[in-house]
Parts: sequence; C-alpha cells; structure tokens
Amino acid sequence: MLGADETGGGADGRAYLLLTIVILSLGINWPILAMGLGYVSPAWMTVFRLASATLVVSLFNAVTGRLRLPARGDLPMVLSVGLVRLAFVYYIVLVALQFVPPGRSSVLVWTSSLWTVPMAWIFLRERMTGLRWAGLAVGIGGIVVLVGPARLVGPDSLLGHTLLLVAAVANAAVAVHIRAHRWHGSPLDLLPWQLWVALAPVAAGTLLLEGPPASSWDPTFGLIVAYQGIFATALALWAQVSVLRRLPAVSTNLSLMAVPVVGLLSSAVIAGEEITAGVLTAMALIGTGVGLNLLADARERATARTQPLLPD
Repeated sequence: MLGADETGGGADGRAYLLLTIVILSLGINWPILAMGLGYVSPAWMTVFRLASATLVVSLFNAVTGRLRLPARGDLPMVLSVGLVRLAFVYYIVLVALQFVPPGRSSVLVWTSSLWTVPMAWIFLRERMTGLRWAGLAVGIGGIVVLVGPARLVGPDSLLGHTLLLVAAVANAAVAVHIRAHRWHGSPLDLLPWQLWVALAPVAAGTLLLEGPPASSWDPTFGLIVAYQGIFATALALWAQVSVLRRLPAVSTNLSLMAVPVVGLLSSAVIAGEEITAGVLTAMALIGTGVGLNLLADARERATARTQPLLPD
C-alpha cells in the first residue's frame, strides 16, 4: 500500500510526470527499433535490448537491496512475463518491423487492451456488458481499417501484420495472467528475474543459430542499445508499475493510448513514414474501443462501491 505521503497532490504530480516519460520513451522507441535493424538481425536486436535492460535493472535492484530470489508462488509470473511478454513478443515485433512501418506497428501492438476483454471474459469469468461488446466491435473495426486487403501487399506484409497481431494477443494473455496471479513479491522485485529468463534462451538460441552478430559497433548503434536498456525497457517497465500504484487504472490506460500517437508522429519525423487518413481513422476507432471498455470498467467499479453489503 502507499503511504500517506504518496497519495497527495505531490505524489500525483510525480506519477503524471512518470506517465509522460513512459508515453514518450515507448512511443519514440518504435522508429529507433527500426533503425537498430539496420545494424543487426531481429534476434540479435532482441538480445541487445534484453541484455542492456537486464544489466540496468539487476544493478539497480542490487544497489537498492531488492535483488533477492523470487518466491516459489511467483515463478509462474516470472516465466509468463519473461518468456512470453519479453522474449517472444520482443522478437516477433522486431521481425515484423522489417515489413511494416514502425508507426503502424505501434498501433497494432497496442490493440492488446482490446484482446484482454474476451480473454478476461473466458478465463476470469468477468462480465461482458453491452458497453464492452460495443468497445470490442469498434476496436476490431479499427483493426480491419488498418489491416485491410489494400495493406496486405505480398507475403512479407501479411507476415508482418500477422506477427504484430500475435504480439498484441500474447500481451493480452500475459495481462490476464497478471490480473489473475496472487503476488508474493512486488513487480519490481521480479523484473530482473523475468529479464534473465527472457535473455538466456534468446541469447543461447541466437548464438547457436546465427553465430556472432555481423554488425560492427558505432556510436549511433551504441546509443540505440543504451536507449533500449535504460529508457525503453528498464525505466518504462519500472515507471509503469509506479504509475499503476498511484493513479486510477482507467486514467492510466487511457493515457497510455497516447503511445501509438507518439509512435506515429516520431516515425513520421525520424523514419519519414506517411501518416494516411486510413491510419488516423483506424487509430481513432481502436482508441475509442479501448476507451469504451475502460468506461465499462469504471462504471462496474462505481456500481460495486455503491451497492450495500448483503447480510451474512
């Protein structure tokens, strides 16, 4: 729980500052990831991202006295986040970035909030209201606009868009697991172990299948890797945990929908990606779908708070 000093206006101000940092660091990262693929393969880019983040988080937890083995009850969460959310998703997103522009990729990956809705209904038995069905339908309509037949030109484009949707569904599955998990340690305590679990198989498999990375390091690539470890992974993951502890979930998730907006704008500036009317329409529909589902969550919580307790 938060202490009394963490719930006041000053704490909220710091939380909103962290939220802004998350939005900017994750949004700007999309064209930066695409730039990194000019130096190494998707697999090696995944290794460098995970390795730099693992180093940063492990050192931070060691210095602050938080580096301790996870409880046995948290091992499923270590494996779920490490193998699926970090290793698998990071890799397939980088593969997809070879075929799909980074701005469009950011919009598709952030549809994970939509896929969480039917998964929570199926696996967590959460109630599906008319507002939730409407949000899901509107959001899927946005995906159809974004991934229409005109966009799927050739097998590479089809593969790229498919991988991005798979990444979104995988993120949603982990989100549902996180919601259902009974936590023993804090998310920050588990983060270094999740990163190690992600890094070890990816690094071993990449070295075995591809051999050493072919790229020679230069200052630009060094900055790209440093950005991955410090800002796009370690800082962003920690800041998200801090924000979710201090701000309402609805406002946090709605604010995070600004990530693909920043992704589109930064991709236009850095990578020269064209922002078409179709992309803007799709993003608006997806954002509306997510917003409707978050509104349904807010209404359900408000109703639960106002209902009188039943007698024993």
